[in-house]
Amino acid sequence: MLGTLALAAGVAYAGYRLFPEPLFNLAMASQRMRAGLSLKETFVDGHRISYLEGGHGESLLLLHGFGVNKDHWPLVARYLTPQYRVIAPDIPGFGDSSRLPEASYSLDLQLNRLEEFAQTLGLGRFHLGGNSMGAYLAAMYAARRPDQVDSLWLLAPPGVAAAATSELFRYMTRGDNLLLIDNETKGKRLQSMIFCKAPFVPKGFQNVWLTRALGDNAFNTKLFGELFAEPIMLDQRCTGLATRTLIVWGDDDRLLDISGAAELQKLLPNSDVRIMRGMGHCPMLERPRNTAEDFLNFHSRAI
Repeated sequence: MLGTLALAAGVAYAGYRLFPEPLFNLAMASQRMRAGLSLKETFVDGHRISYLEGGHGESLLLLHGFGVNKDHWPLVARYLTPQYRVIAPDIPGFGDSSRLPEASYSLDLQLNRLEEFAQTLGLGRFHLGGNSMGAYLAAMYAARRPDQVDSLWLLAPPGVAAAATSELFRYMTRGDNLLLIDNETKGKRLQSMIFCKAPFVPKGFQNVWLTRALGDNAFNTKLFGELFAEPIMLDQRCTGLATRTLIVWGDDDRLLDISGAAELQKLLPNSDVRIMRGMGHCPMLERPRNTAEDFLNFHSRAI
């Protein structure tokens, strides 16, 4: 019996070392299942949109950050799907959604696609959240369609004009954009900056992420240029937006400076701020239960 178990463990370890990507995909599928999310797809503006959906209750649309995908949400969605219908798409150009070289991915065209996506899924009014780039798009969407968005959940968005310059942006001003990963060293530098206390991820899985990031770099460069080369600041469109908003920021966020939280609150008259201590740029990955509890508590106070 012990010999059989040892052999099985050895085979599993060898499989992980030689073929980490299938096991990575299996781990992602397991996270989705635990969260009650199913993989679906639809078509918007000539793009195939891959998305996760599951749960019961009012709809909550969640948007991921730059260079990542819908699988940044299952860990936190696990605590949300008992009360919300959670929908997490790969934003056009990212993840498993279409990447069309001939298409433009400017802010307003991306907002058009998100609006069409919401219409395709029959979302009348819904809650809208996002992290980083996803939070930026969420705020811009609410400014465009306040009639559709019941509440906003903004986890560390860029685009706050008065925010202090972050460590990431200081690198960018020197021509070192860590979001555009064209070599292994740059990828590891970005990984080291995202979290305050990184959750455990097997090295093989980290390598899968890095390999995919390197493969996506050319198209990510196009996306970054079209969305952020001449950025439209949140101040330009969101000042005075009355949508009820929860702003979340980690006090150890090295990608976007924590000063953005207070400055963003000045723009949004019906907003609350939650500063998470000992937290980096992605609270929904670093402490998913606490992040979900903050969202649920925010909404319980509105009842």
